[in-house]
Amino acid sequence: MQLSFTPDEIAAIVQPRARRGATGATICGISALGTARPGELSFLGNPRYKSEVTRTKASVVLVPREYAGKPRSGQLFLVVDQPSVALARVCARIEPLLWPAPPPGVHPSAVIAAGVKVAATATVGPLCVVEAGAVIGERTHLQASVFIGRNAVVGDDCRLMPGVRLYAECRIGHRVRVHANTVIGSDGFGYELVGGRHEKVPQIGTAIIEDDVEIGAGCAVDRARFGRTVVGEGTKIDNLVQVGHNATIGRHCILCGQVGISGSATIGDYAVLGGQVGVA
Repeated sequence: MQLSFTPDEIAAIVQPRARRGATGATICGISALGTARPGELSFLGNPRYKSEVTRTKASVVLVPREYAGKPRSGQLFLVVDQPSVALARVCARIEPLLWPAPPPGVHPSAVIAAGVKVAATATVGPLCVVEAGAVIGERTHLQASVFIGRNAVVGDDCRLMPGVRLYAECRIGHRVRVHANTVIGSDGFGYELVGGRHEKVPQIGTAIIEDDVEIGAGCAVDRARFGRTVVGEGTKIDNLVQVGHNATIGRHCILCGQVGISGSATIGDYAVLGGQVGVA
């Protein structure tokens, strides 16, 4: 993936509060302070790496306002409020090169049932299956081998990566990104011991993913026994996370890798759960 930004183009993206120094280098890459080379962009996102700024060979460095150091000759410091956020703004300009927007339409190998509503601006990739009554919103992209069950709904501006499964009657809001091989709406884990045998309890509820959620690869969000399992607006979920039936996760939470949320648990808004945390 080829990158090419002038220092002025980087500045236009990050809108610095001040500039220190100057460089004529074309920016062709992004690296950490310790490994950056001339022609690359770097940033000071954590004060513990402050000493590396004086040694970095990066041509452009994003630094916070409290950093008082001066750039070397041929080096530009762009002073911003939050260097990590500023870098994310640059990466947002680069991301379309990694995931170029496909033309809208349905791939010939996809299987689309009668009565499905696919927005004219949506893209349905190779080998996808969309069952009867499902709705696919505007500008949404289903990558290869995505399954959308009966009467399921995917909102606008979503991206479902290869192998995502959205089971029947479940719903995804707007601007949601779901990574490869995640399953939404699989049966909750419910059994009753009857006559010495485990008898399955039917799971007839649904799973709801609200707007602006991102779910990592290999996750499972189980459907409710009855009612709803809910992942709240703006929540971000790492890889290999299990959300049990009838759980409610609040708005703008962070769930790190291998978190497990048991059935009927409730997580409030803005909660942060570190790796392998379990909530019962």
